[in-house]
Amino acid sequence: RSNVGETMAWYESVETLLANKDGLAAFRAFLKSEFSEENVDFWLACEDFKKTKSSTKIASKAQKIYSDFIQADAPKEINIDFHTKINISQNISEPTLSCFDDAQRLIYSLMAKDCFPRFLRSEVYKELVQKQQNRNQKRWLPFL
Repeated sequence: RSNVGETMAWYESVETLLANKDGLAAFRAFLKSEFSEENVDFWLACEDFKKTKSSTKIASKAQKIYSDFIQADAPKEINIDFHTKINISQNISEPTLSCFDDAQRLIYSLMAKDCFPRFLRSEVYKELVQKQQNRNQKRWLPFL
């Protein structure tokens, strides 16, 4: 459960928001309501992928990310430019831990410049901040 300071801190940057479990959950719920949760799902999959140690897991995880998010008609296809998509397609047979970096940067930028500002203006975010402020007031003013 976030406190009001954390909830307000999400306002600072998409990075702060994504690093907080509750912030990530709220942002994901917002993206889901806009039918664009594939962006945060892809970003998270890439973050997980970059931590992979085993070379056999690198290949299988890369293939999963490719089939889920990159290939044409993927179930959670992300909106990236043709050049980036082709580059990944050509390198997927011998993936490296950085093979999705360009796509991940594009999606992060899209979230930061487009989705994140809309999230901050959304009722979802405003209600979270309000709930946190109300909870804080009750904690400090128990006689109300």
